[in-house]
Formats: sequence, structure tokens, C-alpha cells
Amino acid sequence: MSPSDSSGDSDDPARSRAAVRRTYEDIGDHFSKTREYAWPEVESFVDESGSVGTALDVGCGNGRHAELLAGVADRVVGLDASRALLRAATDRVGDSVALLQGDATRLPLAAGAVDLAVYVATLHHLPSQAARRASLDELARVLAPGARALVSAWSTAHDRFDADPDADEGFDTTVDWTLPGGETVPRFYHIYAPAEFERDVADSDLRLVSMELSSGNCYGVVEPEGKRT
Repeated sequence: MSPSDSSGDSDDPARSRAAVRRTYEDIGDHFSKTREYAWPEVESFVDESGSVGTALDVGCGNGRHAELLAGVADRVVGLDASRALLRAATDRVGDSVALLQGDATRLPLAAGAVDLAVYVATLHHLPSQAARRASLDELARVLAPGARALVSAWSTAHDRFDADPDADEGFDTTVDWTLPGGETVPRFYHIYAPAEFERDVADSDLRLVSMELSSGNCYGVVEPEGKRT
């Protein structure tokens, strides 16, 4: 797949946040069945965190990472835009996690309420740079002082893409999901150049503590810097 699409904000209504949400309503049941296990990078991050009061999983999907957080946190909130995925999460985690339907750019939590968070494989689905940066600011807002979060996004380093991993900018594209009957459903992605990922974090109210490339993804450990004046 080549990076033929624009890296800027898209005016295509098919790439609106509502369209992305509808995509996961359509494929959510099948998608969930292919996402049984937690990612090792998330497991390592959670294992190293120690016990916390409140944890948050932004873009929780079927609850596989919220389930991990429930092992170290007194309270866990899982948020996703898709009702289909939240149903799958309910089946998986029961009442051990408070599951909410919501938008990553407007988190329904008080400022400073979260002691640990994961924001995995979701940032890249937001179809504009403004929305992606707003979601990073929202994550900063809800994190308590000293709290940390793990943020991930697909990157140009992934061998799926014919792209320069050292590029300064990423690109927008769609990746088809194939349902059991053969129907294909396009999913919007913004594929991040690692330098761009670092820049978006730097331009938000988060501070990048560390970053690595793993399995074609950017992984950033972040903490809140506080609101800019």
C-alpha cells in the first residue's frame, strides 16, 4: 500500500468521525473475535505501573486492555465510540469496568481524575490533525499530576506500507476489513511518521517521556504538562 493520500485534514464525509464510528458498528462483532489478546507492549506498560486508583482505556474496543488495567486499578473506565465493541467489552469484563460510549476528543471525566491510561490503536482513526491533537489535550486534562499514559498509532515504519519511515509527515489512507461473507469495509487511518507523532505530542499538553517503534507502531509514554497559558 502506498502513501498516496493527503496527510492533511480531510473534507471527505466518509472520513468523518461519524463515518469511522459507523464502520466499527458494522464490523465490531467480527473485529472483536480477532482481538482476543492484549498487546505485549501494553502488558509491559501496565505491569510496570504498580497499583493505582483510577485507570482509563480510551478506545477500549472489546475490553482486552481494560481487563489488564482492572488487575492494577481500583476503578477502570473504558471508553469507545462503537456500541458493538462496547457490547463485546461487556461480555468480556462484566461489571469490573465502567464502560462508556464517547468521543476521544471530549472525555467524560473530570480534570485530574485518572492515574493511569492507555490510548492504543485509536488516535490514528481520528480523521483530522485538529481532532487528533484535541484528543491528546483531553488525555492531558484528565491525567492526574504525575500520572502516565501509553499512546500508540500505526506508523510509516510498518512493513504494510510503501513509505519512508524517516519522513517528516505521515499520510491518510484506508485499510479494508473483510467480513466473513466477503464484504470489505474500508477503515480510515492516519499513518504517522515517527517525527510527526513526536511533534503532535510536543504540540499538545502532554510531555513525551519515552518513545519506541514496535511492530510498526509508534508507542509513546506520556505525562501531563499542564494547560498552556
